Amino acid sequence: MGRTEDPTVFIAHREGACAECGMKLDGGEWITLVEGDGGVAEAFCLSCSDLDHLVFLPRGDAALTRRAGKHSTLRAVVVEWNRRRKRYERQGTLVEEEALRQAEEECLADADVRARTAERRRERDAVADREYVIDFTHEILKAYPGAPPPRAAEIALHACQKHSGRVGRSAAAKGLDPKTITLAVRAHLRHTATNYDDLLMAGVPRKEARWRIADVLDAAEAAWKAG
Repeated sequence: MGRTEDPTVFIAHREGACAECGMKLDGGEWITLVEGDGGVAEAFCLSCSDLDHLVFLPRGDAALTRRAGKHSTLRAVVVEWNRRRKRYERQGTLVEEEALRQAEEECLADADVRARTAERRRERDAVADREYVIDFTHEILKAYPGAPPPRAAEIALHACQKHSGRVGRSAAAKGLDPKTITLAVRAHLRHTATNYDDLLMAGVPRKEARWRIADVLDAAEAAWKAG
């Protein structure tokens, strides 16, 4: 079965709130827009859009973008409104990190791959509060003793990046609310331990896709809780 049209992520210019989780969305946050029951578009943060595990690949390198898109099970186009030209303009693509790594290996020599990977790691570290990420990681491991520590650290770093629209940026998360820890872990497992992304790209509606993978997701979470 072929791909459906890639989801679109908008760089917001106005403040608002996520229609699903209620998290405050500042100007500059990345959101998706979905038509509500009344025909009015509602904004969703990347966590609630199930896109928060993806990494951003800026426009400019057509070969890298093409190859990363080919390897990525799930991807999204990032656009921003140009007030002067009165149109949305593409800023880049969200792809899976492993897909980007494969694409870089195809496009660059090994030394360049290492340099680019290190640069992206430094960029991610720079936008995240290190102490907060460490605390978030510890809370994950307390709640999920069976979680591999590197995976817990990966979840925390993804969740806590600034302007990411992810669950870790909410006020509750900053207080290390157990509910936000659970949301972050389940989001990670949904994309890594189930075929959820395949279902989305096959055109299965989000709610139905979540229903289909619910048992597998619950089992994966239980295994991490059991230790």
